Amino acid sequence: MNLQALMTLTSIALVAGVLCISGNLCAEAGDDAKTPPNKKEAATERSDEEKLVTVAMARERAKLTHEIYAATLDVIHHRYFLNERSTIPARAMEDVFKRIERESKITARWISVNAKAMSVTHKPKTEFEKDAARTLGRGKAEKMEIVEDGYYRRVGTIRLTSACVSCHVGFGADPKVARFAGLVISIPVREE
Repeated sequence: MNLQALMTLTSIALVAGVLCISGNLCAEAGDDAKTPPNKKEAATERSDEEKLVTVAMARERAKLTHEIYAATLDVIHHRYFLNERSTIPARAMEDVFKRIERESKITARWISVNAKAMSVTHKPKTEFEKDAARTLGRGKAEKMEIVEDGYYRRVGTIRLTSACVSCHVGFGADPKVARFAGLVISIPVREE
């Protein structure tokens, strides 16, 4: 097995470990205490209605989820970005977003904030996302949130490092200007 394949497997294992830890941390307190051991297997399948959480819970989960994604992105950048043929870590994270969505109904996506969008899918779409990009891009906040249409939505900043800025802004960009991407997290909620 070559070094790149080994490092790819290691990164997959790291992401899987982070997802397992986050799943355990996000579980509602006391679920296991209420479920008898022989019924735990049957209790793993919950209806979509049972997966809805309060806005306060969604806020905490979004903060944790943002931290997990940001940490994973950082680790992938520092440990596994080997050469121009490697997958860009932010693109690899989109696969993590898809898995989290399948498992928890929590969606996540990148948006451009104050640098060039590297994909048309990264442009802010909704009025909330556009407002968040403007506000976060000016450094007036690190996050913005809203509850609308049955979802708690949070946009938090991801600081672009010098390696990111060279593509998103171009060489010769003013190093004193902080550049950000946005991470949009949406969690279905029930009325409190």
